[in-house]
Amino acid sequence: MRGARATRLPLAYRLAAILLRPLLLGLTKRDWRGVENLPATGGCVVSPNHISYIDPLIFAHFMYDNRREAYFLAKESLFTIPVVGWVIRRSGQIPVYRNSLAAAEAYRSAVAAVQEGKAVAIFPEGTITRDPDLWPMRGKTGAARVALETRCPLIPVAQWGPQEILSPYGRRPKFFPRKTMQLRAGPPVDLSDLYGKPIDTRTLREATDRLMDRITGLLEEIRGEQHVHGRFDPRQHGVPEIGDPVKHHEIGRPTPGATEGEGA
Repeated sequence: MRGARATRLPLAYRLAAILLRPLLLGLTKRDWRGVENLPATGGCVVSPNHISYIDPLIFAHFMYDNRREAYFLAKESLFTIPVVGWVIRRSGQIPVYRNSLAAAEAYRSAVAAVQEGKAVAIFPEGTITRDPDLWPMRGKTGAARVALETRCPLIPVAQWGPQEILSPYGRRPKFFPRKTMQLRAGPPVDLSDLYGKPIDTRTLREATDRLMDRITGLLEEIRGEQHVHGRFDPRQHGVPEIGDPVKHHEIGRPTPGATEGEGA
């Protein structure tokens, strides 16, 4: 166990941890590696791949138990759910308004959170991967933008196992037999050569590609296999970038961890 927490937790965050942590300890096994790469103090951006609706809960557990509680960028619809929305809002999570002029507010809030010394969790894919084999797909540039703006550490994290509890876009969790949640944090992505350059499309794409390469490499280590095909780009495959692609019959191959009867 690491030392004292980097920042004081909001009351709602502490209450959620008190209620949920014992459940996760009982319902999952854990194989957590690379925790020495999580900065003990100071603001940072921590970026995991996205494979299941349950990812934020598993990733929050990983971060919390390693004394770097995560503050997530979360889609605004979650803030309207009774009770859940209250907890999310009161625990300091950051709302994201997709396809809206208000989307820039999430970026400003994320920058402010990093400057306050918080660990901001940003799923760089923006949604559950559309890759049929659950490899990281083409990343969005938000995580890189915050890291470049603040010059904070950008920590890549690979996770594997949440999809065995809840398949991508599934609704029926399967906790037993207990599944192992494998999370591996890597050293910060080196962006130092990009500091001082205009934070434009070219710079952001370069930084984002570096991040996605690192996450993919960590996931290769966990899965014990190589990612042999190019990074999946939803736009090139005509797959919607938000919402459930399976519901629209856009991805035909079964996804790992999915079982008959699970889906939308």
